[in-house]
Amino acid sequence: MLKNMLKNISKRKVLIASLVIGILIVLGLTLSLLNKRNTPVSQMPVVKAMKVIVRDTDVYQDYVGQVEAVNDVQIRAKVSGNIVAKYIKGGEVVKKGQPLFQIDKRTYEAAVLQAKAQLAQAIANYENAKLDADRYKILAAQDAVPQQTSDTATSIAKQDYQIVEAMRANLKQAEDNLSDTLIVAPFSGKLGVGDDLSLGAFVTAGQTVLCTLSSPDPMYVLFSISENDYLNMIKNGIDPINSDVGKNVKLVLSDGTTYKYPGKITEINRGLTQNTGTLSIKALFPNPDNILVPGMFAKVVLLEGHLKNAILVPQMAVQQILDKTFVTIVDSNNKAQMIPVKMGPRIGSLWVVEEGLKPGDNVIVEGFQKAPTGTTVKVIEVTPESLGIK
Repeated sequence: MLKNMLKNISKRKVLIASLVIGILIVLGLTLSLLNKRNTPVSQMPVVKAMKVIVRDTDVYQDYVGQVEAVNDVQIRAKVSGNIVAKYIKGGEVVKKGQPLFQIDKRTYEAAVLQAKAQLAQAIANYENAKLDADRYKILAAQDAVPQQTSDTATSIAKQDYQIVEAMRANLKQAEDNLSDTLIVAPFSGKLGVGDDLSLGAFVTAGQTVLCTLSSPDPMYVLFSISENDYLNMIKNGIDPINSDVGKNVKLVLSDGTTYKYPGKITEINRGLTQNTGTLSIKALFPNPDNILVPGMFAKVVLLEGHLKNAILVPQMAVQQILDKTFVTIVDSNNKAQMIPVKMGPRIGSLWVVEEGLKPGDNVIVEGFQKAPTGTTVKVIEVTPESLGIK
């Protein structure tokens, strides 16, 4: 009887275990089906694309330029002596004729007095000789004295007259030296900082630099263009000086802002610089607000030519790999195709495509990284305006 009971218990355990296993299998299959249903189907990558822009466009070139003052001089004294008065300080704006320094003038005042005395003596000698010459001339006419005596007196009077003229020149020189002891500004401008002399310093005529002075308005901007750029301008009929291009030069400051006053080209070097092979050009810009200062760097923008029916794409659409450039287009089957292109000049945020694209091509501007060649993509069409491109 006990054996029968044990057999019944074993059968029940087997039955229960079988039921549990069956339930687990059913649950596993159910979960597997649910997981398959919830697994997302792979989606096509979404990209933004736009038609290439086809339009006539001006081509500009940028050149690094440096601001120079039209007048920039070192002030030197014409006479020697000690500085006894200083009327300016570094960085000050001065007017033409404004006193800058005073050199000790006592020696030069004495020289003027001496020159005046010498001139007076020379005049007296000449007047006396002139009287003698006149007397001898009358006496010679009366045969009272030999003609030679009259001629000698006349010659002496002429010599004395030349001495008078020499003394006048000496006086003029002495007066000029005295006047030059006061150093004045030769033109209106701004003084340099840290290069002006102090009181008591000795000045050597023509050698010692007292201070520097530069004119603030207008200003030159010196820049250089390559030989090819110069030839392109000439081939496109652009005269750098006499054309409207040369009379409407743009300037972009180092902070990226455009200088509000256009300039004009005033000087072109006679030839290329041997070391660099570039042509030096000067453009003149008004500077009423004193924004431009000597030594400042800025970008000069010049019109180089005009392209008809140029193909342009946003610079953000161009992929540069090593020394190659590519864009990704979307074909008629909505498949991405990476193609090589030859790029031309940049026009703002656009880039001219010289080879590789044709009008009507649809170029991917966003998302080309997830769309290798042959990938079917979902395209969202955009416009230049929506990308902020004018």
